[in-house]
Amino acid sequence: MFASKEPYHIKTILGSCVAVCLWDSTLKIGGMNHYMLPLWNGKGLASPKYGNIAMEKLIIKMHKLGSKKHNLQAKVFGGAEILQQQKINYNIGRRNVIMAYEILRENNIPIISQSVKGNLGRKIIFVTNTGEVLHKVLKKNN
Repeated sequence: MFASKEPYHIKTILGSCVAVCLWDSTLKIGGMNHYMLPLWNGKGLASPKYGNIAMEKLIIKMHKLGSKKHNLQAKVFGGAEILQQQKINYNIGRRNVIMAYEILRENNIPIISQSVKGNLGRKIIFVTNTGEVLHKVLKKNN
């Protein structure tokens, strides 16, 4: 999870993980999280590798930088189902996407762009001072 008032290009690669980019259209600042699993079960460390924790921490960080929720916009990426093993599908990607949608809806933060689900990974670069996201779908290696 990263957010800053200074301009940055934040890069990440996603499979079943999800990244949410938050951009403040008034202050022209942004931040991004990247989480692996949808929900922390309350045991052990409340790590931002869990969607509910990562989303909360990113919203709090943007608030500390001066953002108001009504000025935030979200872009959501990832959630592919690439971890399928034979006939078993854990739906981790889909569950990660649902977690992002739920928390954004609860916080009244609109999703203005997304590239989610499917079965291919993605590489994204988030430009924090413009809100622009460069996005590339990754091909499977045979």
